[in-house]
Formats: sequence, structure tokens, C-alpha cells
Amino acid sequence: QVQLVESGGGLVQAGGSLRLSCAASGRTLFSYVMGWFRQVPGLEREFVAAINWNAGSTYYKDSVKGRFTASRDSAKNTMFLQINSLKPEDTAVYYCAAVKTAASVHYRPSDYDYWGQGTQVTVSS
Repeated sequence: QVQLVESGGGLVQAGGSLRLSCAASGRTLFSYVMGWFRQVPGLEREFVAAINWNAGSTYYKDSVKGRFTASRDSAKNTMFLQINSLKPEDTAVYYCAAVKTAASVHYRPSDYDYWGQGTQVTVSS
């Protein structure tokens, strides 16, 4: 079992920045892909970024490239999502997720086995 806890969300003005954290416990993350997703009420959960824990390689939804940066601190079993130049359309609950896999990355929420509780990001215009 992997337990995930997100933090760092909040209310921010458009153009601002936030750094989300996802702390993992219960297992080492060797051979895991860690993902960031977001969800707006009434819409499906969507992929925004992922990091292959072993390789450190990162993957992004096209529309967030250049503004979102995923990173990890392996010693602390923690993943981060730096979000810059926030836009009102970034408003959502952000979730981190984990899956043990031989693949480089997974994009579908259904591929992930473990989820955090989510952290709200609200961007005011």
C-alpha cells in the first residue's frame, strides 16, 4: 500500500504561482510512476503531469507545458508540482497518484492504483 498526501493548494491571483507537494509513505517508489491530475466538478479527472521515479523523466499535458514543472525528492519520497503563471482555468482539485509499472508513463486515471485526497487550487481573475 502507498499512502499519498497532497498539500500546497490555495487561493491565488492569476499570474501567481503555487507549489504542490505529494508525500508518499508505505513503500519506496522504485518502479513507480507518479502522476498529477486535476478535476473540476462535473468534468472528468484529467492528466496534467507525471514523473517516472526511477528515471526522473517528466511528462506533461500539452496545454500546461512551460508553466507546470514536476519534480521529486527521492530521499523524502515526495513529488512536487510547480505551477507558474496561473490562470483561472487552472482552478481545480489537484490529485497525486501512483502506480507500480514497467512503463515509462501512464496518462489514464484508471491506470493508477493509489490516490491522495486532493488539494484545491483556486485562481482568481
